[in-house]
Amino acid sequence: MERTAAALREQAEWCRRLGSPLYTLLLEWAAADVEAGGICLEVLRPHADDPHNSLLPLRFLGAIHRMVLDGRAPELARHYPSAGGTPGADLWDAFLHTLDQNRAAVEEWIDNPVQTNEVGRSAALLGGFLVVAETTGLDLRLLEVGASAGLNLRWDFYRYESGDRAWGPDDSPVLLTGVFGGGSPPLDVVPRVVERSGCDLRPLDPNSPEDRLTLLSYVWPDQTERLELLRQALDIARRVPAPVDAASATDWLASKLAAPAPGVATVVFHSIVTPYLGEAGREELTSVISAAGQRATEPAPLAWLRLEPGVEQGEVRLTIWPDGAERLIATAGYHGRPVHWRHH
Repeated sequence: MERTAAALREQAEWCRRLGSPLYTLLLEWAAADVEAGGICLEVLRPHADDPHNSLLPLRFLGAIHRMVLDGRAPELARHYPSAGGTPGADLWDAFLHTLDQNRAAVEEWIDNPVQTNEVGRSAALLGGFLVVAETTGLDLRLLEVGASAGLNLRWDFYRYESGDRAWGPDDSPVLLTGVFGGGSPPLDVVPRVVERSGCDLRPLDPNSPEDRLTLLSYVWPDQTERLELLRQALDIARRVPAPVDAASATDWLASKLAAPAPGVATVVFHSIVTPYLGEAGREELTSVISAAGQRATEPAPLAWLRLEPGVEQGEVRLTIWPDGAERLIATAGYHGRPVHWRHH
């Protein structure tokens, strides 16, 4: 009980920092309900020993949000901005009622992993792709690890703006504003992507209504801009092919990187993936990529671009072989923006 309540409060603090007052409140109330032996404890008790990195609090709230989005929780929908509502005085009562009425469905969905495909993270990765293209002078071959529905594999179809600086198609329905908090990457570079593919243990299909609902359910319901960006990116994904294979990162990359690919710059990238891998998984991933880096040549370079947690915020790091020097090129929010560019 204490461990579960502590996990809920820890996530509440992250939601507060990352701008979700609604989830901050609900998680704090849920923690108190767990300690009081209420229905939240009953639903969460079977998961008391789940690993910390399985994000039980977000799996719980994602299952509830799914009920709101598919029309099964009209009382709670009145409080969720994602369904056109506004949080009101009886928010907690509506939450408990929804949980009670949909308990079996919530208990079923809570078993599933969190699936976020945060489009805003493309803003943090953009500079890395541009630097790789500028440095190598080659077209890009994209390989994304932990790709979910592969939305960040379509980063070059999105528009990025910050003051008078911009990059990307000016008619893109995915418009990311306020991208750069400091300097900016080489925005005059326009790479050509010749291949895009990814892997995920449980990939989602942008063309599947169920999978679209799954992705939307894990976006925090009072962050409506993120929801709209996700919807628009899913629409782009329907017309821009980017296959995502059901496979582990190390097995998939070992196959994809078995031989250098001359004439293109291969870019292995990922965003907020390593916390889910565990220490052994992170070491295996690094080993596979580094081994491929040793095989890279000037005509067949390999780049490793990643946005992963740092001390206070996300860190964007880039390594390009055959040189092999690692660089911290930017810091960024966990949802991508703002990006503080550090290197060019």
